[in-house]
Amino acid sequence: MIDSARIRRAVRAVCRLAPWKRGLGLAALAVLLGLFMLLHGKIPNRIGNLGSLVETFLPWFGLLIPVLLAGALWRRSASAVAALLLPVMVWLNLFGGLLGDKSRPGGDLTVAEHNVGAGNPDPAGTARDLAASGADVLALVELTEEARGTYENGLAKAYPYHTVQGTVGLWSKLPLSDARPVDVGMDAGPLAATKPADIKMAYTRALRTTVATDQGPLAVYVAHLGSVRVNPRAGYWTDSRDRGAQALGQAIAAEQNERVVLLGDLNGTMDDRAFADITSQMLSAHGAAGAGFGFSWPAKFPMVRIDQILVRGVEPESAWVLPATGSDHRPVAARISW
Repeated sequence: MIDSARIRRAVRAVCRLAPWKRGLGLAALAVLLGLFMLLHGKIPNRIGNLGSLVETFLPWFGLLIPVLLAGALWRRSASAVAALLLPVMVWLNLFGGLLGDKSRPGGDLTVAEHNVGAGNPDPAGTARDLAASGADVLALVELTEEARGTYENGLAKAYPYHTVQGTVGLWSKLPLSDARPVDVGMDAGPLAATKPADIKMAYTRALRTTVATDQGPLAVYVAHLGSVRVNPRAGYWTDSRDRGAQALGQAIAAEQNERVVLLGDLNGTMDDRAFADITSQMLSAHGAAGAGFGFSWPAKFPMVRIDQILVRGVEPESAWVLPATGSDHRPVAARISW
């Protein structure tokens, strides 16, 4: 039988504790949260790529701060409130710059990227939306053989120039040249015994081309890196994507043109250490000139930005996310200047 008098005495005893002595458990959790976010780069990938998984969703750990704050206020714990300063400062240091609008007026060229989705039920409508976006250069990934003609027909009037390599393509209002596939380490596996054309279509997931602008040539890369999976055995499986990120980083490092733009679904956020070979030499357009987090996937309730626009040798002036189409991704766009 519950002794209600004893419970009341215990509650009164807790309430008589000094504010600094209450909620020490909450204070410890706040400190651990702050250290967890601060030292995320030290979390090893040896066990199920845990470090990359944490870095993919790192901004969302900030949601634990108001939860801990509510607990601290309920316990009237001065120590817990003070301890929360650590995760607050760490989160703001990591992501506070994304809360404002860093866009600037002007720019010479608008570029956009969209994973149009292999299962898109309305490719014609998606093509119309993209043609109306105002982009000068438009990259599409996850093109299927069945939908390719629909996009070519729907975009032909707005974009007189285009190239398609496998499942990725680039449409442009400006002339293109030197288009070629880029090897991002996709393994043909069981399809190796099928028709060469089938392998090319399925496993050519990146291209490089040159856009002729009034200011000179612009090298543009379009990429769709391998998918990632979360399962009980392998944890956060990223092998294919990580190989692609490394190969893509090497290709960009070898690029002779000083002005480079990378457009693609990289299946990862730029906080993920797997993209160090790319982020060490290129700048995220959204990180430098966007507003908010710019989440692009999934389209109905975006939680991560895996569709990227990165630049080298040009200046991003603004970056934004376009309205949803029939795809499970949202298109992203940026305005750049020389």
